[in-house]
Amino acid sequence: MSQRPKVFIDGEAGTTGLQIAERLARRDDLELLRIDAARRKDNDARAAMLNTADVAILCLPDEAAREAVALVDNPETRIIDASTAHRVVEDWCYGFPELHAGHRAAMRASRRIANPGCYALAAIAILHPLIKNGVVPRDWPVSINAVSGYSGGGKQLIAAFEGSDGSAPLSNTIYDYALGLAHKHIPEITHWSGLQHPPVFQPAVGHYYKGMLVHVPLHLWALPEPVDSARIREVYTDHYAGERFVSVATADEVAALERIDPEDLNGSNELKLHVLGNDARGQAIVVAQLDNLGKGASGQAVQTLNLLLGVDETTGL
Repeated sequence: MSQRPKVFIDGEAGTTGLQIAERLARRDDLELLRIDAARRKDNDARAAMLNTADVAILCLPDEAAREAVALVDNPETRIIDASTAHRVVEDWCYGFPELHAGHRAAMRASRRIANPGCYALAAIAILHPLIKNGVVPRDWPVSINAVSGYSGGGKQLIAAFEGSDGSAPLSNTIYDYALGLAHKHIPEITHWSGLQHPPVFQPAVGHYYKGMLVHVPLHLWALPEPVDSARIREVYTDHYAGERFVSVATADEVAALERIDPEDLNGSNELKLHVLGNDARGQAIVVAQLDNLGKGASGQAVQTLNLLLGVDETTGL
């Protein structure tokens, strides 16, 4: 890798690309390669940039991301793909450093990294430690409910909510979508959490720009081994010990809560887990709170970039 690493964002004009570009433009430890706006769809121009870059970050639709990867013939170019195209593809590493001990080493050794989806990263952060520690069986029937700010839908949904597409702005306070129970994040949630069966996942969009809550309810009384909410919290505290960007609310913090606001972590690369429990009823809900454009997209991509460049993961975050 060159002394001052070169980074190219293919798809810089998109919501995630713009956020990544803004974060990187303020840094002097790397060189951000940019392509003339008129040539963003010129494959020759894109190929030149992709193959010049030490790290290329793809912020493209799935098919375009696959095409971009095919344009790379420089074996030294490392790729971070923010699309869903490669998240469960063999030889692609999943870009969640906190997944488990040793995963950072796997990411550092990889030349192809798939940036997680926002819902998926949160759901996996909840489920993987429980499954890994045998608290939740791999074949357990899991349900997930979530709400995101409308920025998660990209430019088209942003325009619909804000009326910038010339139509009347959407007035919905909140609405469910992906009603066929086939959201595009389900394959990566299933694979990387360790589940044997796809979860039932119902996402919703709220009338606010960004911020996300992901909920996984747990019937503690039905689990094979008796557990309470304190044990669930202990699993997370141990699993994420020492992590800078993933934290676990203490029992006292949860007891003092009046509400969990999806916007509270906006502008950060933080993900916080809250274990809400009613042990008398044998029930718990684990809630992940994050910025869907931060830890759920651009912030996570920058954290991964830092890991690949060998600099502090908090740089620019």
